[in-house]
Amino acid sequence: MSQRTLWEEGHESGRQVAVLGVALALTSAVLDLWLFDSLTIFFDICFVLLCVATALLVRPKDFFTVGVLPPLLMVVVFTLLGATRPEAVADATDGVVQVVVAGLGHHAGALVTGYLLCLAILAIRHRVLGQAASKRPRSPAPTRTTSG
Repeated sequence: MSQRTLWEEGHESGRQVAVLGVALALTSAVLDLWLFDSLTIFFDICFVLLCVATALLVRPKDFFTVGVLPPLLMVVVFTLLGATRPEAVADATDGVVQVVVAGLGHHAGALVTGYLLCLAILAIRHRVLGQAASKRPRSPAPTRTTSG
């Protein structure tokens, strides 16, 4: 019996992983605001780790969902902050759109890093799962026989 690798372990549905991602992104933002009154590198580190975790948790059928998730997560966090606490990301007088743009600009490093790691992990998992599928024993090729 062969053991499964880290790349073959993901089994959660895309919907569950997306909901978990939103919950954890918002939790890290709230915790960062509670500790430092603004979004700091703590949020950035949590966001990158979240991107890696979602890529490892999702089942292969739902790779697309997680593949588009990181930018959406960040936009959701900054939209909610723009509506409730704009001063945590931008000026207190900025509107929601300005806060989202400023937040994406200030935290672009975390977004790019998290997104690239997420896509790289999904690509590795896709390749490993494809190789594992090709090594499985197959049924013999069908043969055609005709009676005389």
